[in-house]
Amino acid sequence: MVEWKISNELVAYDAAVAFMEARAEAIAAGSADEMVWLLEHPPLYTAGTSANVADLKDPDRFPVHTSKRGGQYTYHGPGQRVAYVMLDVAKRGRDVRAFVQSLEEWVIATLAEFNITGEIRDGRVGVWVTRPDKPLLANGALAEDKIAAIGIRLRKWVSFHGISINVEPDLEHFAGIVPCGITQYGVTSLVDLGLPVSMGDLDVALKRSFEATFGPDETKS
Repeated sequence: MVEWKISNELVAYDAAVAFMEARAEAIAAGSADEMVWLLEHPPLYTAGTSANVADLKDPDRFPVHTSKRGGQYTYHGPGQRVAYVMLDVAKRGRDVRAFVQSLEEWVIATLAEFNITGEIRDGRVGVWVTRPDKPLLANGALAEDKIAAIGIRLRKWVSFHGISINVEPDLEHFAGIVPCGITQYGVTSLVDLGLPVSMGDLDVALKRSFEATFGPDETKS
């Protein structure tokens, strides 16, 4: 059974990490159900295990949190839906790569509910959308923007951290970092793409797409 938790107030990053670690430990011990936690953070930057300090362009802009999740620098803030996934990867095949691919598929299926084609790119973490409305890149290719980030950690085969999807964050806040170490592409959101999607709309799509991606686990709210 997967429990869904939705926080309507901004959640401090350190408090969220402490909660996830405790819940992951309980799941591993068999004393708690799996969980998907939907929330928003106040404006902040996180540095994953592969972060390059040179990618932190404005270190005094927002608090910077060192994270044990995989990946590089990311931004979190209001208007961005963070979905922390505390799931038992052992019972889901003990295949970390396949699990990450499932997270990618979950994001793509969720975006498809709003007629957005999310895509994966080799060597570029996250989910991307092409932007035919923007100028072509120097190599003649279509411009692309990142709409979702993915970064997880496993402990005793239980995942924590997860995904983030940009609904309507202040995109200028991403300028303080090189998001995920990638310089030649931009960042977008559902609203930036011209879709008046609310956080509640996205939550419904996330829950609907979850079972199709991860299997017919019974869910509770």
